[in-house]
Amino acid sequence: MRGLLAALAASGILLTSPASALDTSARAAYMLDFDTGAVLLSKNADVEMPPASMSKLMTLNMLFEALADGRLSLEDRFRVSEKAWQMGGSKMFLREGERVRIVDLIQGIIVQSGNDACVVVAEGLAGSEEAFAQRMTERAHELGMTESTFTNASGWPDPGQRMSAHDLVTLARRIITEFPQFYPYFSETQFEWNGVNQRNRNPLLFLNIGADGLKTGHTQEAGYGLVGSAVRGSQRIVFMITGLESVSKREEEAERLTSWAFREFSNRALFKKGETLADAQVWLGAQSRVPMVTGKDILATLPFGAGENVKISVVYDGPIPAPIAEGQEIGRLVIEAPGLEPVTEPLFAGRAVAEGGYITRMEVTAMNLVGRFIDMTGVKDMIGNDDAGPDTATPETEAAE
Repeated sequence: MRGLLAALAASGILLTSPASALDTSARAAYMLDFDTGAVLLSKNADVEMPPASMSKLMTLNMLFEALADGRLSLEDRFRVSEKAWQMGGSKMFLREGERVRIVDLIQGIIVQSGNDACVVVAEGLAGSEEAFAQRMTERAHELGMTESTFTNASGWPDPGQRMSAHDLVTLARRIITEFPQFYPYFSETQFEWNGVNQRNRNPLLFLNIGADGLKTGHTQEAGYGLVGSAVRGSQRIVFMITGLESVSKREEEAERLTSWAFREFSNRALFKKGETLADAQVWLGAQSRVPMVTGKDILATLPFGAGENVKISVVYDGPIPAPIAEGQEIGRLVIEAPGLEPVTEPLFAGRAVAEGGYITRMEVTAMNLVGRFIDMTGVKDMIGNDDAGPDTATPETEAAE
């Protein structure tokens, strides 16, 4: 791996000091690199907390899934019920009885954080907000967000409405990945409905730091929170913070963490798809070794100043028994960098290896027999020479012992 470390040095990775750990005034926080999944910051990340309006991301996910599946179109309309019209808190200012296009409801939820719009979507998709909340919970668990439970579509304060920072970042990453056609709505800075023009509550959109989403939240219990994402060059980060004491503290901390992440970490392309990283031993195969290759381009998030503390290992359980199919997973690449959780990528057989024939099996059997004979000879040498007394030991043997 010396050649790889030299390449990293040439590309500017090897600086003088490692990236330092960062604390945050947020009650909970979670930040990762979008492409590699490297966790850059974690504080109380798996603790269930009130998500406030950040849980609207799950309502949007359910709506985006319906649109992607063809069950809805952006031009379809949902009717505004009395319940939706009466919703308090942040509103889109819908009127009871009006029929609103899906595309307008999306903007009303994202830009205006409309509680009324969330109820309209819930009733339109599931018949009632209660049924929709149950669907949200079930779907969240299917997606691996096990610390998420919903009782409503808007994030309205309720003891049963809970999400973790980890779950919210997982959800944000899913929205960006799975629904790129809808993600641009998150960067809209204002939206007008029924004569009321409202500005997007996400403060990062107005700071020219590469931010393009996602959602703020606030209740008395939750404090001020934000699920955010930003891009600089080819690198994107996604994060969540919550429990801040004011709008200004939320903006300040979100900007600070975003700037820190881009300053302290960068992504480096380490290996190309199909590149051979090592040869694995084969048991009873037509060939004695098989190349271990990458299944994709390997990109790693590394802290500036990591230097030779970056450890890259190829691991497998071997010898690997034949037959081996080309493309069969046979090992893994492990990348370890200071301050980051280890990253593991699968490695695959670069070619097929058939079972060895009769001669191969005889050769292996003979080698095993020779090995056993040598082992037994060694034992006899240690315990079987009765003629040799203590005085026969050489000075070299004594020194070695």
